[in-house]
Amino acid sequence: MKLQNLTKAAAETKTETTRFLNRLKKNPPKNLDHTMENLHNEVFEKTDCLSCGNCCRTTGPLLSTRDTEALADHLKMKPGAFHEKYVRMDEDGDYVFKGMPCPFLGDDNHCSVYEHRPKACREYPHTNRRKFYQINDLTLKNVAICPAAFEIVERLKRAVR
Repeated sequence: MKLQNLTKAAAETKTETTRFLNRLKKNPPKNLDHTMENLHNEVFEKTDCLSCGNCCRTTGPLLSTRDTEALADHLKMKPGAFHEKYVRMDEDGDYVFKGMPCPFLGDDNHCSVYEHRPKACREYPHTNRRKFYQINDLTLKNVAICPAAFEIVERLKRAVR
């Protein structure tokens, strides 16, 4: 799905997707982890994240102390200087980047710190994680941001009916 169609499609399917995810949470199929892994792999075999980059332009990861220390070390900065330049605390008390797009996203959608990127970035869009049914709120956000996440959830709806 093209990015420009994603917002509309996600909005049109939000109620259905919410009901589906709530049903999964109440009664997850025994093979859900395996199904999710397969769907994730199938979709990402055909997905070029560099042609999109919407996640890095619109959604900041939550940053752990380990994430900020690794990035500071990679950038040859002291952790305090890294925090001062790049990080703020959000309304929930979590560390996030000061602004979006991500300060490490290039014009070509390449990440300048890819090998050292935060855990949340490495795991995004969280469609191959175990116990997928536990992250409904996050999944609803991600299907409106990531065309691959949208496709994976739509395929899951068909597979689990």
